[in-house]
Amino acid sequence: MIEENVKTILDGLKAGNPFGEPVALVAATKTRPTEEINRAIKAGVEHIGENRVQEFTAKFEEVRGANRHFIGRLQTNKVKYLIGKTFLIHSVDRDPLAETVASLSERAGVTSDILLEINLGEESKGGYPFDTALRAYERLRNRTGIRIRGFMAMLPLGASESESGTLCDRMRALFDEARAQDGNIKYLSMGMSGDWRLCIEHGSNMIRLGTSLFGERN
Repeated sequence: MIEENVKTILDGLKAGNPFGEPVALVAATKTRPTEEINRAIKAGVEHIGENRVQEFTAKFEEVRGANRHFIGRLQTNKVKYLIGKTFLIHSVDRDPLAETVASLSERAGVTSDILLEINLGEESKGGYPFDTALRAYERLRNRTGIRIRGFMAMLPLGASESESGTLCDRMRALFDEARAQDGNIKYLSMGMSGDWRLCIEHGSNMIRLGTSLFGERN
């Protein structure tokens, strides 16, 4: 089943998004055993993302052959466990976290690639408010130790298709504005198992899928 799901989704992504960009699939592997994750990688998954630092470190040596992403809420005191091990940290949602990632990366002699997480209106979620997102990017873009590669967002639960499409369009406009002045900007990470098709239609080029690949969690 995992293998079939991976093949079906990867086949569906071959067309890319309407902007002519390839769409990267990140398998969201929260609570998934390493046996399932390795099956997904063998079936063609190239990127895996963990939500919890403890799981990220516990599985790190047992999972082979994929780029490691961190996609969950990140506490500053846990950053040290990720430095030098991530392809991309999606959830940099506040300046103190960005500064911690930057300073620990500098100390380790590496540059960490990050996305700025943007909050599209859910008070329970983290993230820079959309109206301050470009200023946050401009404030942090030249900070040594980190390299901003784009933006991440989650659509609000319960939003209509029309509302979600409008929010995606706003995120795409932000992405394009930043990319016009910065060649490092590459990823707009937007879309999960319930809404990834809509997000791609509106310009996402990276999606994070768990249930669509692995089935429902136990």
